[in-house]
Amino acid sequence: MACSLVQFCHFQDLQAARDFLFPHLREETPSGAVRRDPSKSTNWEDDGWGAWEETEPQEPEEEGTSSKTQKMSWLQDCVLSLSPTSDLMVIAREQKAVFLVPKWKYSDKGKEEMQFAVGWSGSLNVEEGECVTSALCIPLASQKRSSTGRPDWTCIVVGFTSGYVRFYTENGVLLLAQLLNEDAVLQLKCRTYEIPRHPGVTEQNEELSILYPAAIVTIDGFSLFQSLRACRNQVAKAAASGNENVQPPPLAYKKWGLQDIDTIIDHASVGIMTLSPFDQMKTASNIGGFNAAIKNSPPAMSQYITVGSNPFTGFFYALEGSTQPLLSHVALAVASKLTSALFNAASGWLGWKSKHEEEAAQKQKPKVEPATPLAVRFGLPDSRRHGESLCLSPCNTLAAVTDDFGRVILLDVARGIAIRMWKGYRDAQIGWIQIVEDLHERVPEKVDFSPFGNTQGPSRVAQFLVIYAPRRGILEVWSTQQGPRVGAFNVGKHCRLLYPGYKIMGLNNVTSQSWQPQTYQICLVDPVSGSVKAVHVPFHLALSDKKSERAKDMHLVKKLATLLKAKSPNLDLVEMEIRELILDIKYPATKKQALESILASERLPFSCLRNITQTLMDTLKNQELESVDEGLLQFCANKLKLLHLYESVSKLNCLDFHSDAPVAANDLAVLLRLDEKEFLKLQALLEKYKQENTQTPVRFSDDKDGVLPVKTFLEYLEYEKDVINIKKITEEEYVALGSFFFWKCLHGESSTEDMCHTLESAGLSPQILLSLLLSVWLSKEKDILDKPQSICCLHAMLSLLSKMKVAIDEAWDSQSVSPWWQQMRAACVQSENNGAALLSAHVGHSVATQISNNMTEKKFSQTVPGADLEGLTDSWEALSLDTEYWKLLLKQLEDCLILQTLLHSRARPRASTASSLKAEPLPRLSVKKLLEGGKGGIADSVAKWVFKRDISPEVLKLVDKERDVENPDEPKEGINRAFTEVAEMEMDLGTIPVSDLLHLAYEQFPCSLELDVLHAHCCWEYVVQWNKDPEEARFLVRSIEHLKHILNAHVQNGIALMMWNTFLVKRFSAATYLMDKVGKSPKDRLCRRDVGMSDTAVTSFLGSCLNLLQTLMEADVSRDEMQVPALDTEEVWLSVEGPVSIVELALEQKHIHYPLVEHHSVLCAVLYAVTRFALKAVKPLSLFDSKGKNAFFKDLTSIQLLPSGEMDPNFISVRQQFLLKVVSAAVQAQHSVVKDKDPSEEAPAAPFGKDQDWPVLAVDLAHHLQVSEDVVRRHYVGELYSYGVDHLGEEAILQVHDKEVLASQLLVLTGQRLAYALLHTQTKEGMELLARLPPTLCTWLKAMDPQDLQNTEVPIATTARLVNKVIELLPEKHGQYSLALHLIDAVEAMSVPSS
Repeated sequence: MACSLVQFCHFQDLQAARDFLFPHLREETPSGAVRRDPSKSTNWEDDGWGAWEETEPQEPEEEGTSSKTQKMSWLQDCVLSLSPTSDLMVIAREQKAVFLVPKWKYSDKGKEEMQFAVGWSGSLNVEEGECVTSALCIPLASQKRSSTGRPDWTCIVVGFTSGYVRFYTENGVLLLAQLLNEDAVLQLKCRTYEIPRHPGVTEQNEELSILYPAAIVTIDGFSLFQSLRACRNQVAKAAASGNENVQPPPLAYKKWGLQDIDTIIDHASVGIMTLSPFDQMKTASNIGGFNAAIKNSPPAMSQYITVGSNPFTGFFYALEGSTQPLLSHVALAVASKLTSALFNAASGWLGWKSKHEEEAAQKQKPKVEPATPLAVRFGLPDSRRHGESLCLSPCNTLAAVTDDFGRVILLDVARGIAIRMWKGYRDAQIGWIQIVEDLHERVPEKVDFSPFGNTQGPSRVAQFLVIYAPRRGILEVWSTQQGPRVGAFNVGKHCRLLYPGYKIMGLNNVTSQSWQPQTYQICLVDPVSGSVKAVHVPFHLALSDKKSERAKDMHLVKKLATLLKAKSPNLDLVEMEIRELILDIKYPATKKQALESILASERLPFSCLRNITQTLMDTLKNQELESVDEGLLQFCANKLKLLHLYESVSKLNCLDFHSDAPVAANDLAVLLRLDEKEFLKLQALLEKYKQENTQTPVRFSDDKDGVLPVKTFLEYLEYEKDVINIKKITEEEYVALGSFFFWKCLHGESSTEDMCHTLESAGLSPQILLSLLLSVWLSKEKDILDKPQSICCLHAMLSLLSKMKVAIDEAWDSQSVSPWWQQMRAACVQSENNGAALLSAHVGHSVATQISNNMTEKKFSQTVPGADLEGLTDSWEALSLDTEYWKLLLKQLEDCLILQTLLHSRARPRASTASSLKAEPLPRLSVKKLLEGGKGGIADSVAKWVFKRDISPEVLKLVDKERDVENPDEPKEGINRAFTEVAEMEMDLGTIPVSDLLHLAYEQFPCSLELDVLHAHCCWEYVVQWNKDPEEARFLVRSIEHLKHILNAHVQNGIALMMWNTFLVKRFSAATYLMDKVGKSPKDRLCRRDVGMSDTAVTSFLGSCLNLLQTLMEADVSRDEMQVPALDTEEVWLSVEGPVSIVELALEQKHIHYPLVEHHSVLCAVLYAVTRFALKAVKPLSLFDSKGKNAFFKDLTSIQLLPSGEMDPNFISVRQQFLLKVVSAAVQAQHSVVKDKDPSEEAPAAPFGKDQDWPVLAVDLAHHLQVSEDVVRRHYVGELYSYGVDHLGEEAILQVHDKEVLASQLLVLTGQRLAYALLHTQTKEGMELLARLPPTLCTWLKAMDPQDLQNTEVPIATTARLVNKVIELLPEKHGQYSLALHLIDAVEAMSVPSS
């Protein structure tokens, strides 16, 4: 264990802070670094640290240009301070400052780490031209009793060149400003309370010391603490109410004018010291001569040390009580500055001074008290040497000084002499680390009880000097006073070493004992990597080489680690060396660590480990009892017992042991206590399960069952109080350990009795052994199902374990549940390998019955001594509660096995229906999962399988009919034939027909897989999957199919309503508003943006919505005629718990408001028509009035105000135009002539499923929209004749009521056909015929426009039939009747030449 440099914090954006403090460096971004967006310059939290880590080298090259050097070493030019509790950092330069606060955030690697982020930034100067010279972050203790040890808040103290010292909150709010001397502030230092280590040490008061060029000011810590708290409270109250002005208590301080010294650069306030009588007399003699008077009690003095020049180091002593503390009133600064800091926007509302008065007050500086002169008592005179910095050690006994010669000098504070010097440290930065010894690591020795520690004596304290040499980019740790260098790190040349030298202010000898604040002592800020690192030094490095047994031990441990890694052919030699090394180690903790590393080695064989552990054990036993560490002795003994157990088990597994020949099926049936029929059924189930379900696991060549390395074995087990326990290990590791013990036994290759005896005698409890045995059995399902003989081995093993002493309690009563068998049943319930679980349950039932019978026989024989026991045969079972639980479990496992076989059957879906959602494997089942899955868990599992295999609702219905057929001959044959036809279309069948497996599941679960319940779950599963991927429109179509197959209207209504509310209504409303906005079928981009699917998927979606709403209305009509279904559960599964099933939720749904659903279906049909036929210039919502629009997308069960009465004619006109447009588009899509079609204008093909009968739907919509239905029908007839589909037109005429108007429309159409035939073809025969026609007819024909005809290639005979139809429909008194008669003549004349 050596020194370490550990990163404990990271900067979120140090470059942003640099850009703020050094604006001229902003443009010169490091090459390759990511530039920040200028628009985001204020939001520093958004910037990452990746650019720094990737682009900045850890140790940059020597300076090339001055700008590059400044860019890297900018932190050296700043005033830097970090709070000891790491909760605030200040970086300041000239007038500007940045306050950084820590935040916990996740790094790029996903680990949570602390990052410093900018909390406040701005300018601190008040007077023109003043700059920051020094700063401190002082955490202030909380006064609350329930405090956790964190500071209440942190105060920032800043010194300026103007002589002002100002105090700020973490948010940059000025609390108070003090002008205690008119010269520039050189340095701020703080001392906080420390509990004295022993009674001889003087208790030091808290203080803040301020260094000026010729004076030192010390502010009493208690006074400062109270003033800061009062000022902060005043700020808070003023911010809340605006008129509070509490007078804060005055600051108590002392001011010393330092004399007889040229220049002062740095200082240290050592605190109050009391001289010993000898030192007192020596000092008195030096000052007053041999006649000087000596006081009876030595006076208390405050000691100050300065560094600078002439003298290089000066020592000052101020007698306590020689001068009274000065009181400085701070109200003026607080009141005047509070306005500018917080409320400059509201200038006069505080009721304080006006702006001009305030400026006058600022210009008039407060009175500065004169300093009390204090002469230097002695120093280190060195006229050529100039001191640069001074750092006092934590226990105030030593101080380190740096100078301009590149030296670091160690001073003895009490004697005032230099005791050590280091050379070659120019521009060095220094700090201290104080380490307290951990008593637990000491060598055990007999020490008398001490009041300052435990029985091992008080904790020792070591001090280490930390030196950072920026010129060399190295950080060193030295043991003081004369110790060696104990650590060195390469850290780069641009870092800053931060050593606060204080902790939390505001504690005393009472409160500090209950506080354990987390403070660092020294840290290194690296601007290149953007990190803050702490130095950790172990105590033992302070011990000298002669006494450092710990250092020697650590050396031996390193040597041991090297030896364990090395490859050596001579293992005996290695074993001997390791034995010598571990015996040479002195510390028990280190010896234990060494033994752990030896036992964890993979290179050493078992014999070597056993011999080394045995040797160490023997050595410890031969030592004196008092000097032996009990923990180490126990550790060795435990490891040795585990090694002996490993050896015994390995020997048993290696024995050439073979059991008898394979057992017959009859023997197995007897063993499991099953009759022939039950055994054959079990065999058949397991055979189906094996074919469909078991997969060969991935195996590697070096994997061997039943083999476990000794290293792994020791990692898994622990020995405590003569009992072996298993550590917390993974399931795979648990199985590996179980295989090591039992795999050979289960295969009949090892003696079951010997293994059980060995494990029991070693201290393994029967419960642990049972758990291990079952974990192996349940995880090795494939091997077990292939080898029936293993059932006999399991039976034998289980019988032996059950006979162990603490397995089954002797006081166990047959009417209570045995914890032993409950443990086994729990394992079977949780297992997902149902085949192995079912077999183990049969074995467990058999063994439990056998033991129960034996106990009953024993009790019976004791009760009735002369009873005939021959009547108690093997077929007889003693009744017990456990037996009933076993029977229940067997039935549950059988059900679960059948369901698992079905779900993992190898039927493959069609390739065309492949989807990423279908690729997800189905989860494996266990009895526990089914019991926790709620009443719908079983149906939900099958629904997932139906979705994955894409089985149609027809298949489910056909298989269900099989169980309803009573006559097994003809009807069943027909159903099978129908099923085969559907199944062949749906999927490829696997090894076992899916119909058989599904039929078996239906029989096993008559309630849970009742057809309506199954369809409901399938419907829900499909719509859930569609919601995950809305592009898969066929999922929603299939969901509606399943919905329509639900026979019970109550269930159908509830499922449909839940689907609408959960998945459809939001997308439906989005599609409505989008189409109303664009006024046509929207483009793909808009659909994806607003509705979340493509334009083709939107079309199918609206079609499915229409089907759903129609189904919902049908269900609402028929639900009154049906009873609410009773949702039963199979008797075996009555104890299920978990979520409410989807069917139960459906039955809880309220009744819908039929007119509102109808209203939505009309809108849905309109939207569907627009997208289906790509209609343009249609705004769907414009077809409805304000009442109609407001009713849309409301809860379908609520009563809404719907349109009623006569509609505005303008609405009706718009609706009629739309419906006629729909009919035209529908006829065009169905009957348009191929050669005239333009591919770009082609109507889209029908989506998934059967397309709507649009003409019928249009008439239905006309009824709801108050449009004349006859108008729509007549238009439909006209369109059919226009496309030349006369035979369909004749059928459609039958639906029209106003035949007379229709006849007039058809007469025009006939004229258009004749006009095209006579006038547009321009044939000779046509011209001659035209000349023979009556003039009125000729004029009428010439007025016709054949352009309106969609199909002009209609035979004249068909047109003749149309004319006859018109004559038939027209009344004789009609004005156009004569024209129709002329047309008959014209048609007949035209048909003659063609014949």
